[in-house]
Amino acid sequence: MSDALKHECGIAMIRLLKPLEFYKEKYGSAFYGVNKMYLMMEKQHNRGQDGAGFASIKLDTKPGERYISRVRSVQQQPIQDIFAQINDRINKELEAHPEYKDDVAAQKKNIPYIGEVLLGHVRYGTFGKNSVESVHPFLRQNNWMHRNLIMAGNFNMTNVKELFGNLIELGQHPKEYTDTITIMEKIGHFLDDAVSKIYKDLKKEGYNKQNASPQIAERLKVGKILRRAAKNWDGGYAMAGLIGHGDAFVLRDPAGIRPAYYYKDDEIVVVASERPVIQTVFNVDFNDVKELDPGHAIITKKSGKVAIKKILEPLERKSCSFERVYFSRGSDAEIYQERKTLGKLLMPKVLEAINNDTKNTVFSYIPNTAETSFFGMIETADAFINKTKTAAILNGQRSLSAEKVTEILSERARIEKIAIKDVKLRTFITEDSSRDDLVAHVYDVTYGVIKPTDNLVIIDDSIVRGTTLKMSILKMLDRLNPKKIIVVSSAPQIRYPDCYGIDMANLESLVAFRAALELLKEAGKFDIVKEVYEKCLTQTDLEDKLVKNFVKEIYDPFTDEEISDKIADLLSHESIKAEVKIIFQSVENLHKACPEHLGDWYFTGDYPTVGGNRVVNRAFINFYEGNKERAY
Repeated sequence: MSDALKHECGIAMIRLLKPLEFYKEKYGSAFYGVNKMYLMMEKQHNRGQDGAGFASIKLDTKPGERYISRVRSVQQQPIQDIFAQINDRINKELEAHPEYKDDVAAQKKNIPYIGEVLLGHVRYGTFGKNSVESVHPFLRQNNWMHRNLIMAGNFNMTNVKELFGNLIELGQHPKEYTDTITIMEKIGHFLDDAVSKIYKDLKKEGYNKQNASPQIAERLKVGKILRRAAKNWDGGYAMAGLIGHGDAFVLRDPAGIRPAYYYKDDEIVVVASERPVIQTVFNVDFNDVKELDPGHAIITKKSGKVAIKKILEPLERKSCSFERVYFSRGSDAEIYQERKTLGKLLMPKVLEAINNDTKNTVFSYIPNTAETSFFGMIETADAFINKTKTAAILNGQRSLSAEKVTEILSERARIEKIAIKDVKLRTFITEDSSRDDLVAHVYDVTYGVIKPTDNLVIIDDSIVRGTTLKMSILKMLDRLNPKKIIVVSSAPQIRYPDCYGIDMANLESLVAFRAALELLKEAGKFDIVKEVYEKCLTQTDLEDKLVKNFVKEIYDPFTDEEISDKIADLLSHESIKAEVKIIFQSVENLHKACPEHLGDWYFTGDYPTVGGNRVVNRAFINFYEGNKERAY
């Protein structure tokens, strides 16, 4: 993606179902779980590079023995940093105590991070300071083993204010006003409540505090705790948690907005944000990795019993389509085909834009994630060229010479690697004037392959803000002196902010929104902006379920093509000589390509939860009032 766009994060959870000695004997190391967690986190580094964290729990430890370990980092390469710390600690213990080498029991007792329950997290911070205190997993500590709670998630809540108020009503005094702390304290409250009730029952049955502990672990109903805690949550989430005695869970939101996949056999239970991560790390088949159903949790008890339980009533499924277009790894079998299809479905519009002149057109892509859609586009281009070749040969009949037939058959789509991203160049300066100069050099171009009579078609995953296109890519492509530059987006126009975990919090940064405002000015309809603002204000005190998305009215007077043309106008610097056209995917074709993942609120404004409409209206109010605060 040419625009820098951040995703909230990724999760990884492993529960070893056998004693650690089993993994030492079968796989050669009691650190099997730690090693696999490192691989799972590295395979998801695309989901977050601002920070990383790891936590583990040892089962059945004796009082006084450390059973929870946690390490977090915000270093430049946080995953490598935390596992360097883990390895350093393990190696120091083994060097100091050579007798631990083949003694798994001694390793478990004395070496931190080795455990049967492991949780990993990679983070992109959508807002707030990127300090180590902001990095998951979070830990809620207690001297009662059953009341310790470790949590990490891929989520954003739209109703943090309401949830925070609920905690105050429960008599709590949360240390921070963040959705992570709020969610953890909510679960922690009902965990405490459940443990207390079970202990009271056990006391009546004659158990003392010490021998009640294993009974609490057995009787604790994690599903019930989650049901009570998640009752009023509004957002997209895949929430993972570990309880001190060894129970573990991952809960997915009712609309299936954020992804979660799992695999289980008689040795392990594993959960991750992406399917191919599990496939690769554990060498298992595509069909063996299951998607966690929306509104459900996978719960693993300390005993090793695994259950999938419905926690919340599922809503209409609205899995995030941006996962398919951009964020998730393209090595997923389904995502790879979906991205190719996105490219194929764009080709009719591209052919129209070049007047079917494939001979004088060069096709390329914005590296690196647009490559798969590019393949799909080229397959369709080749199919079109093959039809023209067949027609030319049939029309020529017997009058064609062998040389002419060879010439016809040799025609194919002209493919070049035009844009080259300088991966070592980071736009680290935030001052606008300095940053713009750096942005202009993030991409290089390949010289000598474009003729002045050529069209240049270049595909990108999506166009969000358009900054890099305007400041860098279009200027550099224009240096190649093409007749026409056609930028193709495999995603539709992004018109509305996200509030479920992707860093698109305001409206004015979206180039489609800016284009609509310009069109309103030109059409003499700018009074619509004030009307929408006033309508949004009237809804500020309504219940979320009664709120409507009035921001749609900003776009209603115009066709998709009119907005696309205005975007091209806004992104074309006055120095650019070539004609510039921008083609966006249609929402209809997005649904054709990704039929199981219909979360399209960025493009349509149809938010999957009731809190979404409140957020988009608040974003518009903030824009109108010049308020830079986030809308959630």
